Formats: sequence, structure tokens, C-alpha cells
Amino acid sequence: MSNSVRPAVTLTGIRKNFGLLEVLHGVSLTANQGEVISILGSSGSGKSTLLRCVNMLEVPNSGSVSIMGEEIALNHRSGHPSRPKYPKQVNRLRERAAMVFQSFHLWSHLTILQNVMEAPLHVQRRDRKECHAEAEALLERVGIAAKRNAFPSELSGGQQQRAAIARALAMRPEVLLFDEPTSALDPELVGEVLRVMRNLAAEGRTMLIVTHEMDFARDVSSRSVFLHQGVIAEEGLSSEMFANPRTERFRQFLRRDGAASH
Repeated sequence: MSNSVRPAVTLTGIRKNFGLLEVLHGVSLTANQGEVISILGSSGSGKSTLLRCVNMLEVPNSGSVSIMGEEIALNHRSGHPSRPKYPKQVNRLRERAAMVFQSFHLWSHLTILQNVMEAPLHVQRRDRKECHAEAEALLERVGIAAKRNAFPSELSGGQQQRAAIARALAMRPEVLLFDEPTSALDPELVGEVLRVMRNLAAEGRTMLIVTHEMDFARDVSSRSVFLHQGVIAEEGLSSEMFANPRTERFRQFLRRDGAASH
């Protein structure tokens, strides 16, 4: 690995409780620039919670999060972080690590083009002509330029998810976070979203992806992380993990959940 490669996301000792239930038990993970990391695990393993801790949609009870070398400052209460100290820092870092959700979260009252333009225009306060041109180019890139003037309700789930990806890209993020981006889609629509994600990976984008798509994880991600009951049970190069799982837990997961993804 080149010395010029530096960490894009660093999670250190992340613990997260929901009431008395501890979902994450001190998870540490580093994603370097240009890496595509798939986060795998059965339902309830903590994988979506871990991803949401990256951009503070969930605030860890302890541990630290750094994005592009900048640690997110947290207020402590009785020795445990409880909330971000500087909301403006979190908002700024969310622009650098943009998230694509399972359920699209498009603004229903805006056209697809307006959805993609909204944040660059009003959050980043960029020039309207520039935002318009970039939004058009991004919609072309994800294959839905013809739907630019349609509203979200007029699009299929796959088209809505591709619009959500274009909207995330419009912020010019350095990291893309995907939280089960295909799990709300009908099976015949999954492929069109995965194609866009494969292209982004081929461009060298830094991506952290919570996914049930085992073929995608094996073929596209450089590394995979397998969470089991809130801890990393296995991690490594995706090609090696899938070809020769080291733990019985991951072998069982591949037999059960891997088969279910086909």
C-alpha cells in the first residue's frame, strides 16, 4: 500500500447502548481512501448501527470517530460521550461522508433534479448554474436523466435509489456510506442499483456498505467485515474471506444468509 494512502474513516472502540441493550461492544475499523468495505452480518448484529455512528446519526456511548483525519468532538457525561460537542462540525463532516439510506428519503414535493440540487445549493451555497449542470450530469451518470422533471412517487424503487445516490454524490463527498441500499427493492430492481455502485467502486470511491448482497461483497469490495452480536467476528480481503472463511460463525452465515441473498 502506498504511503500516500491515508485513513478516510477510523472507528476506535465504538460502544453503543440502547437502554440496557449493548449493541456494539468496542468495535474498531479503519477504511482507507479508495477502499470499498462491505459490512456483513445477520439481522441485529449491529452493522447498521455501526455505519450510523460514522456520521453521528447514532452517537456512540464510548469510542472515537474520525473522518479524513478529523476526530468528531463529543460531550462527555459521567465519562461517556452523550452528544456531539459541535453540531456545525458534524454537519460539515456529513458533507464529507454522505449516506444513502435503505428507504431513499427523497423529498416528495421536489422533482428528481431539484432533489439532487437542493443540498449543494442551500447547504453548500454553490452557484445555481453550477449545481444545475452537475445535477444533470449526475442523473445521466446513474441512468435516470430522462426522469429529471418527475417526482419521486412517479419513479420505481430502483430509480428512486439511483436518484438518492446522485443526491449524495452532488455533495462531492470523500466517503459514501450505504445502509442496505437494495433491501427495500423488488428483486428485479436490485441489479440496476448495484451496477451504479460497481461503477463508483471502479472509480476508486471510498465506500462503506452494509449489505446482504453476497456476490457484490465478494466481487466488488476490497475488504469485508463480519459482525456477530456486536463484535467483529472476522475481517479481511473479501476474496479470501469468501473463498476460505476462518470462523465457523462466518461459514454458517454464508450458508444461511448467503443462500438467502440469491
